[in-house]
Amino acid sequence: MKILYINTPSFDYVQDLTYSGLVKEFGLSNVIDYKWNKKFHIPYKKYPKNNGYMKHSFFQTLFRSVDFKAVDYVFVGACKVEAFETYLEVVDKIPASTPVVFIDGGDGNKVGVDLTTYGRPELYEQAIQKRPFDIIFKREYLIGGEYAANVFPLPMSFNLDRLPDIGPLKKYDFSFWAVESDPVRSKALEMLENVFDCRENGTYKNQKMSKYKRKGEFYLQELAACKVVLNLRGGGWDTMRYWEVPAVGSFMLSQKPGIVIPDNFENEKEIVFAQDDLSDLLELGEYYLKHEEKRESIAKQGHQKLLACHTDTKRVAYIFKKIKEMGK
Repeated sequence: MKILYINTPSFDYVQDLTYSGLVKEFGLSNVIDYKWNKKFHIPYKKYPKNNGYMKHSFFQTLFRSVDFKAVDYVFVGACKVEAFETYLEVVDKIPASTPVVFIDGGDGNKVGVDLTTYGRPELYEQAIQKRPFDIIFKREYLIGGEYAANVFPLPMSFNLDRLPDIGPLKKYDFSFWAVESDPVRSKALEMLENVFDCRENGTYKNQKMSKYKRKGEFYLQELAACKVVLNLRGGGWDTMRYWEVPAVGSFMLSQKPGIVIPDNFENEKEIVFAQDDLSDLLELGEYYLKHEEKRESIAKQGHQKLLACHTDTKRVAYIFKKIKEMGK
């Protein structure tokens, strides 16, 4: 199995997690990042911008050549300008018999629409005029949305290599450390900043990502130290927090995502969903802070569900299951 992984050097969660999963499943020598992406091979970024980093890969990958005729699959790993510019440079070298897979991890709910946000909508049109993608995986695959038969949902996941050592101490009651990238977040912070221990732990309005005190692996350790962690949509429905909280073993209270998530966490079994209008947010927070045994049981089952269904390698297994179902 040889995979050509066309990518962007820009930060992209789904691209990086997919690359990590592919390398773990098929081996470093069989997944060629094109063009060579230094953040996959040099540990100069902290979590979560290092999700694609592979240890000891620098010298093995730096001077690799590409035989386009020997490639079994081509992946366009991101709905970003650089990835599409690179793809258009080489598309004519890709044999017609080689399937091309597009991973659209953007915030937009239509395939390829993020290129319009970046001011380059013509890139997607040029790409599909050259040759339509054989199969497409979409992060923001809306429930009830209309998509072509070759488009499948692909939410984010978690790279277990990034999981730090986690202690047993729960220092915080209820946290939501987030920027206000959607009105529902502003509403939640208004409701929360003067209840529980929210103000003391940093759950309040007008937070700025650049001024976060909790970064990198320390952020994950701090999530693990929370009894209850709230998750709400941001620019898109899918958030890294939705996967980080069960990964570190904490209890997650969440808005129910409006996207299709295969094998999603089940309400009151592995997660607890609040009403969309947040009318029960404070009540649920108070209830699960009081009922520790029930809270921790749900958190444990959420962690087990993540291990079984929502790691980077599980996503790659899902990708290739769909590819085979499509006969590619």
